[in-house]
Amino acid sequence: MKLTVIGPWGGYPKKNAASAGYLLEHDGFHLLMDCGSGVLSKLQNVLEPEELDAVIISHYHPDHIADIGVLQHARLIQGFLGKDFPTLPIYGHSFDQHEFTKLTYKNITKGISYYPGEVLSVGPFQVTFLKTNHPVPCYAMRIEADGKVAVFTADSSFKEEFIEFSRGADLLLCECNFYGNQDGKGAGHMNSLEAGHFARNASVKQLILTHLPHYGNLADLISEASSEFTGIIKLAKEFDTFLL
Repeated sequence: MKLTVIGPWGGYPKKNAASAGYLLEHDGFHLLMDCGSGVLSKLQNVLEPEELDAVIISHYHPDHIADIGVLQHARLIQGFLGKDFPTLPIYGHSFDQHEFTKLTYKNITKGISYYPGEVLSVGPFQVTFLKTNHPVPCYAMRIEADGKVAVFTADSSFKEEFIEFSRGADLLLCECNFYGNQDGKGAGHMNSLEAGHFARNASVKQLILTHLPHYGNLADLISEASSEFTGIIKLAKEFDTFLL
């Protein structure tokens, strides 16, 4: 399993960057997790839009779905130019029907509901879900393929259920929108100390901090998290790749 960071920023993309977007690859299958602002532009440095096999969406805040529309138009235009490819499945929860219906566009993309408590098979990946603590319905994902496990927290303040959900993961892609001296609970986000505590207690192999803040010294996030977790900790950076 290979993870490539397309966009690591929370809220909105920094200049010439992208908000949430992560590409998972295994056995030639390409799965995009979230598709925030700037993701389509950045993705094309790694993969053409028509080469995606599936997209999965954690929730419907703009920094996670802003580029769904332009992804749909990219595939539409490439079809006009003579390329032939199947309808792209976009998996999302259906607890916000207004936003869920936008995942379907002509014969270009098809919105497909996932359900908490059920395992979703997407190509070679098996995906399970955990509802997060966030102002809108949002789901973390545990993604497994060939015995390897990646966990994506999506957006959430810390909750104890994360520990068992992420137990023993090879990679924890953990949101970290706040520094250790800040309380992100009201905004539905984690701080660096909580991310480190989470990683330690779940016994994950490496912690990747993402959904990064736009202020402060980002290196402090690592030093603060390392006071709780002594394993590998990295900041998510554009086009960083992780092999599991």
